[in-house]
Formats: sequence, structure tokens, C-alpha cells
Amino acid sequence: MYRVFEALDELVTIVEEARGVPMTSGCVVPRGDVLELLDDVRDAIPAELDDAQDVLDHRDELVGKAQHEVEQSLSKARSDADRMVSEAQHEAERMLSEARARAERMVAEAQDQAERTVAAGRQEYEDLVGRAHAEADRMVQAGRANYERAVEEGRAEQTRLVDQTEVVQAAHNEAARVLEVARTEAVRLRGECDAYVDGKLADFEDLLAHTLRSVGKGRSHLRGPAVASAAAPFDYHD
Repeated sequence: MYRVFEALDELVTIVEEARGVPMTSGCVVPRGDVLELLDDVRDAIPAELDDAQDVLDHRDELVGKAQHEVEQSLSKARSDADRMVSEAQHEAERMLSEARARAERMVAEAQDQAERTVAAGRQEYEDLVGRAHAEADRMVQAGRANYERAVEEGRAEQTRLVDQTEVVQAAHNEAARVLEVARTEAVRLRGECDAYVDGKLADFEDLLAHTLRSVGKGRSHLRGPAVASAAAPFDYHD
């Protein structure tokens, strides 16, 4: 580049010192010297300037090519994004369908289990009530038999001791006592039987309530994903 500036300075000096042409603004310069200096300038110019000029000459072509590549990249990116969104939506729908099917299956199983539990509890309740009634009837019959036996014994004793008032009165009192004991025992046994049945029914009620809560949770779980899917916007990043 130093030789370029030096040659230009020499050209300026030649032009300034050249002999002027009368009546014009032109001048006469030595052609050989000027051409030699121009050759020096051409040779001294770096090759990068020619490359830069080539770049400038092909600028529009390069810019168009770059824009085309950018448009292709954007088109491919949009296509990939649409494909990924479609795949994500399909996967989300599949997962939601599986979740619904699983929730429905769980609810069906819980309902079936609840029905079996209710049937078993009803059967157990009927068995307990039946046994309790049978036991109560047995105790009442036993008490009645004891009473009748005591009455018969009292009558026999009364007949045998018809003239002995105190003995007769004692027999009546004993008969009444035996009858009262029998009645009291029957009442006690019936109360114990009722308490036992009530305890079993309370346990069955707790089991049934737990089963119904499980069914309610299953139904809530079934309704939850559908509501969340309808309310929440789709996230392309997931």
C-alpha cells in the first residue's frame, strides 16, 4: 500500500508540472511515465481488494442465497414444530384416554367390591339376627319351662302341704323368684345379643363408609383429568 500512495503522489506531481495546452485546461503529460506509474499502482493493490470487489459484485446473489437458506430453515423449523405439536397432542390424548379407562376400571372394581361387601354384610347381619332370635327364643322357652316346672312343683307342694300356709306361701314365693330369675336372664341374654349385633353392624357401617369414600375418590380422579385437559392451554415445550 505504501507503493500505491507513492505512485499516486508521483502522478499528481507529473500532472501539476505538465506543460499546459494554450486556450484549454488540458496539459501534455509523458504517456510512458504515467502508464508505468499506473502499472505500479495496479501491481501494488492487494488481492483482498479484488476479492472484496468480487464479494460486492456477488452481494445480491449471496444475499438471495442466504435469504433462501433462511426461508428453508424457517420452513423446516415450522414443519418440525407442527409435527412435534401433533405428536405431543396425540400422546396427550392417548395418555388421557388411558387415564380415563384406568379410572373407570378402578371405579367399577370399587363398586363391585362395595356390592360384595354390602352383600356379605347383609348376609352376616341376617345370620346374626337369626342366631340372636333363636337364642332368645331358646332362652324364653327355657325360662318358660323352668317357670312351668316350678309352678308344677309348687302346685304339687301346695297339694301336699295344703294345710301348711307358710309352706304354701314359701312355695309361691319360690315359684315367683324362679320365674323372675328366668325373665331377668332372658332379658340379659337378649341385651347381650342386641349389643353384639349392634357392634357387628357398626363395624359393617365403617367398612361400607370406607368403601363409599374410595368410590368417591375414584370418581373425583376420573373427573379431574378431563376438567384439567379442557381448562389448561397446551404447552408446546412439554
